[in-house]
Amino acid sequence: MNAPLRAARVATFVYFSLCGTLMGTWVVNIPAIEERVGISHATLGGLLVLLGLGAFVGMQVAGRLTDSLGARVVVPTTGVLCSAALVLPGLPQDPWTLAAALMVFGFCNGCLDVSMNAHAVHVEKAYGRPVMSAFHATFSVGGVLAALVGAAAASAGLSPAAGMAAMGALGVVVALVSARALLPAAPAVAAPAAATAPIAAASAAAGTDSARDAYSAGEAYSAEEAASTGKAGQASAAARRGTSGRIWILAALALMVMLCEGAANDWSALHLKDVLGAPASTAAFAYGTFAATMTIGRLLADRLVARFGSMAILRYGAATAAVGIAIVTVSPWMWAAFAGWALFGLGLSGCVPQLFSAAGHADPAAAGANVSRVAGLGYVGMLAGPAVIGWLTHFTALNHTFVLLILLCAITAVAAGILRTDSDRTREPAHGSL
Repeated sequence: MNAPLRAARVATFVYFSLCGTLMGTWVVNIPAIEERVGISHATLGGLLVLLGLGAFVGMQVAGRLTDSLGARVVVPTTGVLCSAALVLPGLPQDPWTLAAALMVFGFCNGCLDVSMNAHAVHVEKAYGRPVMSAFHATFSVGGVLAALVGAAAASAGLSPAAGMAAMGALGVVVALVSARALLPAAPAVAAPAAATAPIAAASAAAGTDSARDAYSAGEAYSAEEAASTGKAGQASAAARRGTSGRIWILAALALMVMLCEGAANDWSALHLKDVLGAPASTAAFAYGTFAATMTIGRLLADRLVARFGSMAILRYGAATAAVGIAIVTVSPWMWAAFAGWALFGLGLSGCVPQLFSAAGHADPAAAGANVSRVAGLGYVGMLAGPAVIGWLTHFTALNHTFVLLILLCAITAVAAGILRTDSDRTREPAHGSL
């Protein structure tokens, strides 16, 4: 493995960690910002939707820019913009200004998210083996780093604006320093050389009669080539339609999986506190357990994908998550609930990276646009998850609403065949039982 490719992989780890750190820095400062601006939880929820809307728009814009300009340009640019925008939510004194700040920060974060995932696809393709899940694990590590730094900043008496500005300034430096190690844009596929070129060369060397004969031969070949090109164009159009349909299926699966992640992020601790009566200090470990097993799973997933294939990871991962959340739904015991959240995180850990990777590899020329579709719809799911569960609690107990998550995981497991490849078909006879 050559040094530039290893350096590109390290740089990709850095950008994923940077993205997780920037988002985590915002998250840990939410309570202080909410108090300073003087808004309710309901108003904050509406503002978070605007952050998500900005991120969705940014993902669509960055996907196309990455395909046209190359990840080596777009990733560091969006890394700098996202780092600079981090301070914006820490400055407002009123809800309207905070709304605008979150829209801008969300847009920049969405741009960075999609462009770095598109670059990760190129790195994975160059490596010739699965490496995507480990990148997503470092995003989680970045969130943990942000929590530690945020706690230290709060204990030191720093205001949210000061802490976020300091982290943003560091992010700008990191984004710029890491840029040189990124892979250059993939060279465009050259059009086939004109088949009449050798004929023209022969014509120049021969006499007029030979040139006339060569020209006639060239005309005959051109007609044949045109017919062949027309058939190839029709086949290409059909292939593009098939790829587009597959991308939207991957996007729908991403929505379901990330809806489950979003629900766990916001409701795991509340489940232990409100349903099982755990004290707040104990309940907080429910999310910690979920996040820890998800990070561990992503660190291990690439080796499992190389051994069993991405389809198996999505299928059995979603099935494991379904079992885990089913335990959470029905168990009256706290220890069993912790085990259920752990299984839920472990099962979901490898699912999203496989969907993003499949989207990026479906059409290398449109990797950015395809990843933006899958990531964008997945992000909608992550934002919708907490809201959907909250709405369902008007009709039933919190733990009973998790039946929806069981169903979504089951559907994902059944639909995992969308990731089936030729290597999966040859692998199945030997490893059919995993």
